[in-house]
Amino acid sequence: MHFLGWWVLAMTAIAADWPQFRGVQGLGVSAERGLPAEFSPTKNVVWKTAIPEGKSSPVVVGQRLCLTAAADGKLETFCLDRVSGKILWRAAIGQTRSESRHKLNHPASPTPVSDGANLYVFFSDFGLISYTLEGQQRWRMPLEPFSNLHGMGASPVLAGKKLLLACDQDTKAFLLAVDKDSGKVAWKADRSDFTHSFSTPAVYQPAKGEGEVILPGAYQMVSYSLETGKKLWWLRGLTWQPKSPPIVHGDTLYFNGWAPGGDAGQQRDLPPFEDVVKIADGNKDGKLAQEEIPAELKHSGSWQAIDLDHDGFLDGRDWSFYRARRAARNSLLAVKLGGRGDVTGSHVLWRYDKSLPDVPAPLLYEKTLFLARTGGIFTTVNPATGEVYKQGRLTGALEGYYSSPVGADGKVYVASEQGKVVVLKAAPEWEILAVNDFGEDIYATPAVVDGRIYLRTHGALYAIGK
Repeated sequence: MHFLGWWVLAMTAIAADWPQFRGVQGLGVSAERGLPAEFSPTKNVVWKTAIPEGKSSPVVVGQRLCLTAAADGKLETFCLDRVSGKILWRAAIGQTRSESRHKLNHPASPTPVSDGANLYVFFSDFGLISYTLEGQQRWRMPLEPFSNLHGMGASPVLAGKKLLLACDQDTKAFLLAVDKDSGKVAWKADRSDFTHSFSTPAVYQPAKGEGEVILPGAYQMVSYSLETGKKLWWLRGLTWQPKSPPIVHGDTLYFNGWAPGGDAGQQRDLPPFEDVVKIADGNKDGKLAQEEIPAELKHSGSWQAIDLDHDGFLDGRDWSFYRARRAARNSLLAVKLGGRGDVTGSHVLWRYDKSLPDVPAPLLYEKTLFLARTGGIFTTVNPATGEVYKQGRLTGALEGYYSSPVGADGKVYVASEQGKVVVLKAAPEWEILAVNDFGEDIYATPAVVDGRIYLRTHGALYAIGK
């Protein structure tokens, strides 16, 4: 091809960005058309580039495509040319510690975010780092080790000049706002009344009034002032370990929260700590050792999951969270935005609590909510009422789902843990158009821009297109 013709084609392709986890505003929606339904490691592949292991999703800005990885004691950031797939630069810092984390988590799980000129990455084994899109380090902010049993998972997001990072953990949880240019703390909101969760915050800018950063956590969702970090409103009744990010559409927020033991009928009303201590604290030290807890009240899972400060005992704080955990309910809900104070009884538009996803975020696309649950259960919901349109199984991919669905070209793309990318017709009465097998794990959420689907598997990054 003539050089000028190639350049014009490339510049036309680079017309849209996917700057954060799940793209613009975290919605997982692209306006692209002409995308293939059928593809594989050898079919409709524009390019393929080997990348070390990581579970962060790709972000696309200008001619750059960026993501993170971790291997051999290094925390790495990669930047590729989005047209050719060539690695333009890679920057590494040493992995100075190794956080406790679930086997499905990874040191490179959080997705980077870009403001169009710079890149911001978060590694729980270090902290925050900012690079230019040419790979020059601008600033770094080491953060103290986190007390999260399963490891951190939330991705940073940008709002104006602020970089926002949710640091929910079992002790000393907080929400951090950093000046994106200087790397200095703008404000830090205390969330010590929360335990660990993994939800990435959403940003809401109403037509009038101050901007908000909205963060679900254990048992409640809170909105903070984008300018000051002041608590604006809160909503009680969430599950105990949120993973999905909220999505904001107009003046309505949609959120899915699921955790083990929170489905309808699994709740238990445990007695207050003071009552348990009276009958079970044999040595009268005001704490409960594992062997002191009555059999009918014991936690069936890991002791570390309820001994939040890991001192070998349950105190009043530990027990209050354990008690709340046993009473928590999973739900998909719609919330009317604009409230102040406790909005639990005034701003919840509807709740739905059947067959909910664990990790994948809901997708609002073509006036329909799409939900992908482990086991290959797929559900469409009316976003106005919470009424189910259709629920069925993703035949050919009845597997685990951790990647979030994305919508484009009248289709929904959702990748299974085992590497099957299911393509569906984006409609209330959805139907399967194709099941594409990549033969290796997929945890990252695809990016969809410039007529291509950028898909990260266990060992490679693919550009898929016709």
